[in-house]
This record gives sequence, C-alpha cells and structure tokens, in this order.
Amino acid sequence: MFPLHREREQPIFSTRAHVFQIDPATKRNWIPASKHAVTVSFFYDANRHAYRIISVGGTKAIINSTISHNMTFTKTSQKFGQWADSRANTVYGLGFATEQQLHQFAERFKEVREAARLAREKSQDKIELNTAALSIAAPQFSQDLCDELQSPPVMCVNGPEDKLFRSQSADITLSSEKERIKKMLSEGSICEMNLESELFTLQDSNAKLVAALHEANANVEQWKKQLAAYQDETERLRDQVADLEVHGSQGPSDMLKDELTQSLEELENLLKAKDEEIRILQSKKSNFHELEQEREEAIHRLQVVEDITTELEMRNVDLERRVQNAEQNLASALEDRERAENEVQRVVQILDVKIFDLNDLRQSLVKLISK
Repeated sequence: MFPLHREREQPIFSTRAHVFQIDPATKRNWIPASKHAVTVSFFYDANRHAYRIISVGGTKAIINSTISHNMTFTKTSQKFGQWADSRANTVYGLGFATEQQLHQFAERFKEVREAARLAREKSQDKIELNTAALSIAAPQFSQDLCDELQSPPVMCVNGPEDKLFRSQSADITLSSEKERIKKMLSEGSICEMNLESELFTLQDSNAKLVAALHEANANVEQWKKQLAAYQDETERLRDQVADLEVHGSQGPSDMLKDELTQSLEELENLLKAKDEEIRILQSKKSNFHELEQEREEAIHRLQVVEDITTELEMRNVDLERRVQNAEQNLASALEDRERAENEVQRVVQILDVKIFDLNDLRQSLVKLISK
C-alpha cells in the first residue's frame, strides 16, 4: 500500500486509462499493469506542495509517481502517451479510449509540472507560500473506455413455457456474444498499443542513426579532402627526398632528409587511421539498413493489427444489429402474448356471465317444476 493522507491530499484531476510499465529487462516492450481501464488521478499535497500521479488496481498501487519539474509527458500515438520516473526507475505508459482524453491528460500534466517547478523555485528562495493549492478545476471523471455492454432486461410474465424459454435462451446467447466481442476488442487494443510503442522506438532509433549517418558522410567527405591533400603533400615530400638523394647533398641536407622521412611516415600512419575509420563507418551503414528493415516489418505488423481491429469493429456492428433485431422480436412476442392474455381474460369474463345466466335460468326452472 502507498501512503495517501486523505486530510491533506486531494485529487485535482481524474481520468481512466489502461496502464503499462516498461519491461525492466529489455527496456523496449510494454507490460500491462492492469487488466482493465483504471482510474488515474493527479493528487496535490498542500503541506509539502507536491504533486503525484496515483492509480490503484485492486489493493495495490500500480502508479505512484511524484511529478518533478524536469518530467515530460510524450504522446507516442493518437491514444497513447508515456513519461519516465527516475525515482521509480521505470517508464509509465497510458492507453486512452479517445484522443481527447489523451490531450486533456497531457495538458494537465504540463500544468502540474509547471506548478511543481514554481513550487521548487519558491522553496529554494525560502519564500513562504500563501496559497494552499494550484487553482486547477475539480476532478472530472471520464467514462471508462471499456464500459460493459448492457444486457437486455429479463421480463418475467406468466404465459406459455415455450415463449419464456425462447426469451431466456436469447438473453443468454446475447450475453455470451457480447462478452466474446469485448474480449477480442480488448486484446486487439493492447496488441495495437504495444506495436505502436515498438514502432515509435524504432522510429526514434532510425532518426538517430540517420543523423549519425549524415554526420559520418559529411566527415568522410572532409576526410577524403584531407587524404587528397596529405597524398599531394606526401608526393611532394617524396620528390624532394628523391632530389636530395640524386644531388647527394651532405650536412644540413641530411637532417632535412630525416625530417622529411619522419613526416612521410607520420602521414602514412594518419592515412591508415583514416582508412580504418572509413571502414567502421561503412559497417555502421550496414547496421542502419538492418534497422530500416526491422522498422518496415513493424509497420507491416501494425497494419495487420489495424486490419484485424477494423474487422472486429465490423463484426461488433453486425452483432449489435442482431441484438437489436432480437430485442425487437422479443418485444413483439411479449406484446402478442399480452394481447392473447387479455383476450383470454375477456373470454373468461364472458363465460362467467353466461354461467351466471344459466344458473339463474336453472333456478327458475326448478321453481316452475316444484309448483
């Protein structure tokens, strides 16, 4: 359990989202921290002037992150965002039902981070804070993105057993179909968020590698020019050495020859080092092609998931239409049954009147016979 002082710490904003945490082993994959969408709230501690993001799943806290001035909330897709918490040594991810919910959470995160920065600056300057909390709107609880489908009410009426059995069977079938569709949509949503997160990571790595490759290409061009200049200088020095050898100069010329020879060796060593750097850059370029291929595969997998999600949505629409038709048929059958019961009641009343008349006639006949 996490400490939450109800008397001094109050929620200032709440929403619902699927919670994820980064895999501590790979630092790339997401691990779901909640099976369903849970409430995620911003809390403000008036005594410590601190802001926290808290989410509880069952009896344990799945998010307990204190907001600092250097935190950043990043939108990685239209419905997914993340932020890193160095104190908890993890990265949190949130999957929302709509893009509007993600935008609201990002804006509130920015406001709270700015408030935390101002509180930190005032604390460092030892200026007494007079305000008890940041004027942020009251918590607005958003609707759960995974609201359960409402089952049609079971209408208990007296009548023939075959109609009642058909209504109960239709109710059970509709409930099972709805549960199955909810499960498929939930699995597809989680898979889509994982692939979007992986694609974002690959795109980030790809951008860094492209920048490094451009820089390396620029350095290669510069090194090629330097190599050409070094080669020209080497040829010039070799010609000078050859001229000195031909003329057979002595004394100071021998010293000059030694210096030229040493310079020539240094230039040759430098050329070898530059060749080695060019070879390393070429190997990095091959790695870049491999990462590009991985990115294309991730895009393809994401497209497959989007196709599956579209198909599930179409099937969901079809099932909803079938549910509506079944509900209409059930309502029509109930109306027919009610009309039949009314008709039977009317016939029973007529029979009661006829029986009363016959009984009265019988008594009259008995009196006549007795006379």
